[in-house]
Amino acid sequence: MRKYFILGLMIALSSQIYAQNAAIKSGPLVGYVDVFETMLWVQITQSADVKIAYWPISLPQQRRYTNTVRTLKGDAFVAKLIADTLTAGTKYQYEVIINNVAQKLAFKCEFKTPVVWKYRTDPPDFKFATGSCAYINDEPHDRSGKPYGGDYQIFRSIANDSPELMLWLGDNIYLRGTDWNSWTGITYRYTHTRSIPEMQPLLASTPNYAIWDDHDAGPNDCDRGFYNIDLTLKAFHLFWANPTQGVKDIPGAISMFSHSDADFFMLDNRYHRTPDFREDVNKTILGEQQLQWFLDALVTSEARFKFVMLGGQFLTTAKSFETYVNYGFEKERQIIIDFIKHHKIKNVIFITGDRHHTELSAFQIPDGPVIYDLTVSPLTSGPSTYGLKEVNETRVEGTVIQQRNYATFQISGTPAERKVLIEIKDVNGKVLWNKTIIAESLK
Repeated sequence: MRKYFILGLMIALSSQIYAQNAAIKSGPLVGYVDVFETMLWVQITQSADVKIAYWPISLPQQRRYTNTVRTLKGDAFVAKLIADTLTAGTKYQYEVIINNVAQKLAFKCEFKTPVVWKYRTDPPDFKFATGSCAYINDEPHDRSGKPYGGDYQIFRSIANDSPELMLWLGDNIYLRGTDWNSWTGITYRYTHTRSIPEMQPLLASTPNYAIWDDHDAGPNDCDRGFYNIDLTLKAFHLFWANPTQGVKDIPGAISMFSHSDADFFMLDNRYHRTPDFREDVNKTILGEQQLQWFLDALVTSEARFKFVMLGGQFLTTAKSFETYVNYGFEKERQIIIDFIKHHKIKNVIFITGDRHHTELSAFQIPDGPVIYDLTVSPLTSGPSTYGLKEVNETRVEGTVIQQRNYATFQISGTPAERKVLIEIKDVNGKVLWNKTIIAESLK
């Protein structure tokens, strides 16, 4: 009897130690936020039972809990949790609970549900932040020489701006040659990037929406021919909490969401992409199914603003690297422009990344609306010096930035005078330039 008592005591003690050892590795991250539910994401250090408690900040007694998830090594000990007892227009606080132990963190863990405004009030003003190309140094796996990444404080600067949304425009991680051949390597890279301390306050208090680009999908300039793209896509879906994982039956890093009087179209420029150097009269970046879905969704949208998130530049006329006019993709670009013209779709603003410099492009379609394309890059990877050397006939003069930076968009004004203020900021939040776009009337 004594033997069984000691054995039981040892099991109980080991369980307590196990619970104490389990801790947060990265996150928590606020994913999509809607009126009725939000997805919260967290990665911990080992297998354990994880849930999240959440409550209105003004009513802490109304404590609710998400579902409980048992984290697994095969999923990099990631938990994706749904808070589904929410009220519109309410700010919530939350905490991560591992094996029934609440985790204490040194930064805010909050999210706010959108207000219900249609047919009731004017559209709410709001602000979002965006950027691309986040390289986090990892000496054992990096090329020799000067570190390629730096200025990680940019993530704290973005958080200090208090945006209502953070849009990640691709190259959110940089898979190395040591990574993309295995699930272990791919999830290692995500974990390494996601775990830096400078990023945690932004992840925990701002809804995060992400698309991907080549360095998330595999090797540099990779396309549908990369043999392991299904595995890298699986990791993308695991480490982000977008509203959907593809749309309809179309696979890819594709989704869509709305906020105030704006629709956000999240496009995948890798999974369906024709190889750059393949000779084909019908070359595609989006793939026929995704292209048709995008055009259908665009013409159906009743939002004042249509923001299109895309990994590579759309409007530039510079045939440089992987712009839409290079490698034979001009036909698909023109299909999109002609569609916007024919259907008189106004206030389309592409938000793009990849290029390691920032610039604003604008194109007045003859007898049609204006299209904009703001390229925002890089966040922490090495800046490029190509921007000013390229001849881009659609460039807005004075907007090229060749240093690490991010952008904020502030949407404001009455329905009759809606506008977008774009500010490009350096790693410490200093404004480098700003431009205002006045919305065209939808009538």
